[in-house]
Amino acid sequence: MAMTPFSDEESAPISEINMTPLVDVMLVLLIIFLVTIPAMQHAVKIDLPHASSQPDVVKPAHRDIAVRADGSMLWDDQPVTDAELRAKLADAARMTPQPELHLRADRTVPYERVADVMSAAQAGGLTKLAFVTEPRAKP
Repeated sequence: MAMTPFSDEESAPISEINMTPLVDVMLVLLIIFLVTIPAMQHAVKIDLPHASSQPDVVKPAHRDIAVRADGSMLWDDQPVTDAELRAKLADAARMTPQPELHLRADRTVPYERVADVMSAAQAGGLTKLAFVTEPRAKP
C-alpha cells in the first residue's frame, strides 16, 4: 500500500514534506522566546528622589508683515518703508527667543514683492517664516 495516491510502486520514496515536526519545532521556539524575553531586562533598581516641576514653555512672539495690493507694507499694522522693514527685521532677529514672522500678502501682489520680503527676512537673520492664508469659502 503506497503513501501517495498517484504511485503504484511500493518502494517509491515519499515526496511529500511532513509539516508536523516543523510546526512542533516552531512552537517550541516561540515558547522559548516568550519565556526568555522578559528575563532579558537589564534594569538597575535605583531609588530616585521625587520632585515636581512645571515645564517652562515659552512661546515665541510673532511679528506680522502684511503686503498690500499696491506693494506697501505693514509691520504689526503700522506702515513701514523698505529700509524701516530691514531695520525691524534685524532687531527681531536679535531677540531671544527669535520671533516667528507671519507674512500676509494680498492675492494680487506680484510674487517678486513677496520674494523681496522673504529675502529681507533671511538677510536680517530670521529663521522662522510662516505664510498666513484664509480658507476658501465653501459653496
